[in-house]
Amino acid sequence: MNRNISVIGLGYVGLPVAVAFGQTSKVIGFDTNQQRIDELNDGIDRTGEVVTSELKSSSINFTSDLSELSKADFHIVAVPTPIDNSKKPDLKPLLSASITVGKILKKGDIVVYESTVYPGATEDECASVLEKESGLISGKDFFLGYSPERINPGDKKHTFKTIKKVVSAQDEDTLDTVAEVYSSVVDAGVFKAASIKVAEAAKVIENTQRDLNIALMNELAVLFKRMDIDTHDVLEAAGTKWNFLPFEPGLVGGHCIGVDPYYLTHKSESLGYSPQVILSGREINDSMGKYISDTLITDLKKENKKLDETVITILGITFKENVPDIRNTRVVDIIAELSRYPVTIQLYDPCVDATDVRDEYQLELTEYEDLKKADAVIYAVPHDEFVSRGWELISELLNSDDGTVYDIKSILDRNNKPENIKLFRL
Repeated sequence: MNRNISVIGLGYVGLPVAVAFGQTSKVIGFDTNQQRIDELNDGIDRTGEVVTSELKSSSINFTSDLSELSKADFHIVAVPTPIDNSKKPDLKPLLSASITVGKILKKGDIVVYESTVYPGATEDECASVLEKESGLISGKDFFLGYSPERINPGDKKHTFKTIKKVVSAQDEDTLDTVAEVYSSVVDAGVFKAASIKVAEAAKVIENTQRDLNIALMNELAVLFKRMDIDTHDVLEAAGTKWNFLPFEPGLVGGHCIGVDPYYLTHKSESLGYSPQVILSGREINDSMGKYISDTLITDLKKENKKLDETVITILGITFKENVPDIRNTRVVDIIAELSRYPVTIQLYDPCVDATDVRDEYQLELTEYEDLKKADAVIYAVPHDEFVSRGWELISELLNSDDGTVYDIKSILDRNNKPENIKLFRL
């Protein structure tokens, strides 16, 4: 491999990519967040994806200096692609990164995007920005590739090196180069997609498929509660069939499953087709926070609890267990709905920074020792710290006489449930 690599965007996706390449060659790790650069130079990754020893042993020049970025000729763009408040694709981070790369682009450079987008975005949106900033022509002076990220935050088994990498490019020669570069560090190998649009589409349907399957489980959970049937008992029985897919109900947040389908539906609607199944699944999954809140309030009223005297403790606010990532967490939906009632809400999460939660959602965390005894506990995110303590933790948080626990991911062992505690499992 005779390429000088840069990685633009050093978050959950970009940093593991930079570290993987940095273990075999020199890499330029670029980010506009100077605090992030300073932390990485000190061997600190606040996302928890890369340990200090890996950072120290990788040959990466962490920088926010454009002149350093210009030394590379193979640029990997790995910035977030969120949705806005109207649930439309927000390409501002991606286009901003394209402006940055365009300023230093040279003839012969290759730009590979890893960010999740709708089919056509790389060649239609990003290429025009690169051309405008550089004065060069895409496909003639510089070349495009697309290789969708498959990083799973918090997953130490399925990593950048162990997941097969889909690669694509705008011509065969560039595709061969992109495949060669990634093959040098990805042990699982690469798959050459037929085109950039095919690779873009493959990425969005990976998560759309999961989203729809979880939506079915969530709808079943709502239905089975009305039938007084435990959803996980049903799934355990159905799972004995060889081709039954192992999905479970739950909150669907984060920067992938809860976001990517909206990129696909946006493109679909721009072409005059209104997708039915995808949007129905999104509607169900986006409604689960309200469902959990409404169900809890109904149960509390049935127990004749005075809501203005009721304390509810929520365990966890991150979008998944054992990560500090609060982007697009759907726990906030539960909090928003509960806030419509005169209940006292306490939020505890040892995995996140209180300032980040305050800045992002205007919510306050409570320290463990300051938690008041609660009438109900919503076990929202099963961090290892919570799981290891089991019912002991729940009993410690609830009022001594009785209490209710909403175990959203069905982590607690029903067989060991204290007699006085009422348990709801999604």
